[in-house]
Amino acid sequence: MKSTPTLECVWEARAELAESTIWVDEERALYFVDGPAGKLMRYSESEGPSEVYRHGGVIGFIAQRVGGGFIAGMDNKLYKLDPVLGLATEVGCPEPELPHSQFNDGKVDRRGGLWAGTLDRDCERPVGSLYHITKDLRWRAVDGGYLCTNGPAFSPDGRILYHTDSMRRTIYRFDLDLDSGAIANKRVFVQIDDSAGLPDGMTVDCDGRLWVAHFGGARVTAFTPSGTVDRVLRVPAPNVTTCAFGGANGSTLYISTSRTWMTDAQHRESPLAGSLFACKGLVSGIPAYAFDG
Repeated sequence: MKSTPTLECVWEARAELAESTIWVDEERALYFVDGPAGKLMRYSESEGPSEVYRHGGVIGFIAQRVGGGFIAGMDNKLYKLDPVLGLATEVGCPEPELPHSQFNDGKVDRRGGLWAGTLDRDCERPVGSLYHITKDLRWRAVDGGYLCTNGPAFSPDGRILYHTDSMRRTIYRFDLDLDSGAIANKRVFVQIDDSAGLPDGMTVDCDGRLWVAHFGGARVTAFTPSGTVDRVLRVPAPNVTTCAFGGANGSTLYISTSRTWMTDAQHRESPLAGSLFACKGLVSGIPAYAFDG
């Protein structure tokens, strides 16, 4: 019998759109962004919450760098970000011909390669692409035609890549060659029902289950590697954006949420919308890898 997990609100952050949760084990802290507000947020188990950096535009994702700091997708460009010094150094712009595109979500594979997706800011044109970015900061689009890219995630052995088109409510599964950074054999992994909201950010545990946040669905669902539902965690906020394992032994699932696009009545019904939650007593997750560039 599965144990009953303990879900608690650890920070009433009132985030517009919290995204890109990553656990930095050296600091015993979780970082995430409030994307439209351009904020980089930090939650430390010992020091509590803080805002550590602010950008004048949108921050889509962050990923830890081997050399310290982060690689970040801000607006439609890539930056090296040092929140301690408050410095962001532009290192690339994959889509200069698409002025209304921006980065949305990104993750690092076990070889230190970065996978990041773009989208049209209104999510109306299918111009979003998935990019593979190497340590020498070269990039190439490996898949395209997305309305809203989201949630790269990897199987424990690194041979499977999961990627989402949120607006199409579809999570795809690819075969991944870590040596070449190539993906193949794209197929539908899960199609989310309309009543369950939009699939958003996601992560994988040590047993290969894919944990998916549901924007508009007030839940996180764990899918087995075969695509069947293994567990559903209800969250007291309608717009659940992403999740990441952290804490001792990676056994705490941190869950971020959003306040955006909610009515006054919905805010009254869900006062914890935009908060950061932690769920203990689940399983252990795979640590976030650092970008080797």
